[in-house]
Amino acid sequence: MGSQEVIAIENDFTLIRFQNDTEEVFHVVREIKQGLIQFHFGIKGKAKFIFNNGNYALNLKEEKALLLYNPQRELPLHLEIAPASWVISVIISIKKFHALFSNEADYIPFLSEDNKDRKYYTESDISPSMAIVLSQLFHYNLNPSIKSLYYKGKGYELLSLYFNRTEDPNAEQCPFLVDEENVLKIRKAKEIVLANLAEPPGLQELADQIGLNLKKLKMGFKQIYGDTVYGFLFDYKMDYARRLLDSGSYNVNEVGLKIGYSTGSHFIAAFKKKFGTTPKKYLMSINVNVQ
Repeated sequence: MGSQEVIAIENDFTLIRFQNDTEEVFHVVREIKQGLIQFHFGIKGKAKFIFNNGNYALNLKEEKALLLYNPQRELPLHLEIAPASWVISVIISIKKFHALFSNEADYIPFLSEDNKDRKYYTESDISPSMAIVLSQLFHYNLNPSIKSLYYKGKGYELLSLYFNRTEDPNAEQCPFLVDEENVLKIRKAKEIVLANLAEPPGLQELADQIGLNLKKLKMGFKQIYGDTVYGFLFDYKMDYARRLLDSGSYNVNEVGLKIGYSTGSHFIAAFKKKFGTTPKKYLMSINVNVQ
C-alpha cells in the first residue's frame, strides 16, 4: 500500500509526504483541527479530496497546488491518492501564518480584514522553483540528525515561493535561475513524449529538442517525475490503453496500434507486464462486471 511520512516542523506546522507507488488507490483519513491552513501539492499523478461524507470533492492534479482554509469548521483530511501518485501537504495554524506575514497581511488575500472569517479554496500552478523544493523533499540524502532542520528550511522556503507570485524566472538575481530553466525544459520533454505516444523521439533527439544535454535530461526527469523518460512513458501508455479498453470503442489490436505497438503480441506482453493480465482477459472482466 501507499505510505505517508508526517514531519512535525514546529508546533502547528506539519509537513506530510504521501507516496503511492502501488496499483491501488491509497486512502488517507486524518483529523485536522479548526483554524489550520492546508497547502497540498500534486507532484506526480493525481489525488482527490473528499468532503461532507462524499458529497463534495476537489481534485488535485499533477503540477497543481490547492490551498484550503475554513475558519468556521474543521476540514478533516480525507484523501484518495491514485496509483503512481505523490503528494506533499503543509498544514500550518492561522496564528503562526499571521506571524510569518504580519507586515504583509494585505498581500495574502485571505489574511485581509474583509476575508479573515471566510473560507478560502484556491488552485494554482506549481512554479518551477516550487517544483525544485518539492522534488528535494522527495529526493534527499542526509544524516538523520539534520533531517528535521532540512525539512524546516524547505517548509518555509515552499511557503515563501507559493506566495511569490511576481516571480520572474528570467530575473538575473534569481538564485534558482539555472534550475528553473531546466525544470521548464524537462516539463517540455514530458509534453513532447506524451504528444508522440506512438513514435516518441529518442533520448538524444529529445535532449536536443529541449536544449539540455543528455545527462541533465535523464537526471532531471528522474528527479521531477520519479522515473526514467521511457519508464514514465510506459506507465502512461499502459494507463491510456486501459482507459481506451474501458471505453468499449476499440478492440485489442486497435488500442495497441494507437499507443505505438505494431504487433499485437508486443502490446499484449507489455499490458500483462503492467497489469498482470492480458488485454483480452481484462476486456472480458469488464464485460462480466457490466452484465
